[in-house]
Amino acid sequence: MSSSDVVSTLAELIRINSINPAFADGCPEAEIQRWIYEFFVRHGIAAESIEVLPNRPNVIATLPGRDRSRSLLLEAHVDTAGVENMKCPPFQPDIRDGNMYGRGACDTKGGLAAMMHALLELHQQGIQPPCDVVLAATMDEEYSYLGASHLCESLKASAAIVAEPTDLRMVVASKGCLRWRVTIGGRAAHSSKPHLGVNAISRMARLIVAIEEEDPKLQELRHPLVGGPTLNVGIIQGGAQVNIVPERCHVEIDRRLIPGEELPQVFRDYENLSERLRSRFPDLEITHTPLLEDWPMETPPDSPIVRTAQQVLQRLHLFADPAGVPFGSDASKFARAGIPSIVMGPGSIDQAHTAEEYVSIEQVKKAVTIYKEIALNF
Repeated sequence: MSSSDVVSTLAELIRINSINPAFADGCPEAEIQRWIYEFFVRHGIAAESIEVLPNRPNVIATLPGRDRSRSLLLEAHVDTAGVENMKCPPFQPDIRDGNMYGRGACDTKGGLAAMMHALLELHQQGIQPPCDVVLAATMDEEYSYLGASHLCESLKASAAIVAEPTDLRMVVASKGCLRWRVTIGGRAAHSSKPHLGVNAISRMARLIVAIEEEDPKLQELRHPLVGGPTLNVGIIQGGAQVNIVPERCHVEIDRRLIPGEELPQVFRDYENLSERLRSRFPDLEITHTPLLEDWPMETPPDSPIVRTAQQVLQRLHLFADPAGVPFGSDASKFARAGIPSIVMGPGSIDQAHTAEEYVSIEQVKKAVTIYKEIALNF
């Protein structure tokens, strides 16, 4: 395959282990970012590698446009989920039934390869787009969004397209995420005399019931594109051994927010809810510790990037109505920084992080055209 073949590029990206370092068998993104940087340099496109953490850079490539005061950001993350339970070889790209298999194939190396080749085609054809087209290959999306957050500190863009797997649908709304740890303290005692202790697990159980009793109120909140908010108590830890009254218990909670909800207010509401337990337990020891905060995103339908993408999709006879998704992405960080953003890429989120992750090769090729046409018309 030629170096300009997007399928070949996708295969090369999959071959490089870029599991986020926070996960088992993970490693810094330096190797894959070096490959991406050299791809652009080899083809005569201006690029730079910007270190965010040691051996963990973002790579930025820029194609100058006619109006240098405006820019369109194309962004995809290079880090992937882990590979512990994969059935197909994670780093040996395999084509079967029109799909490319391998870790990161759809999340988001398929979209990244398409963006790289959209930029390459514009450059090779000598086409100068209306504004600068900036491609950002970012690190650390799978864990704490450090790459996108670092990018927001210096980059000013007129709009952004983020290449998460959406089956090429244009996503203008996504849920936010609040994760936090609740710790309840108790007092240890021998299990033969539990009245001498304070059972932290029992008190936590009452808090969990109180939280779940609030679920009907959540179901009253609805957004036309992303549905309602959700809550999940995903981790519980407590106790030392079965014959000791547990003196401490922790839970970790995941709450998904819909556009219009405010992170600080949602957090305060759960703090206030836990305080109701004090009516029964005046000596309650409880702390709430935030772990992750990601705001919901919603881009207005009359935003130039939405209108341009919609027109391009219509011309290509693809589904053009704005959509919403329940998952988060780097797009919310750009939106919070004042950059109107959409999420659109090849592949299905149902395949992301799975035992046999794959992406449709046809969709990857279509994505090249979509990104290129949006860049030419924005």
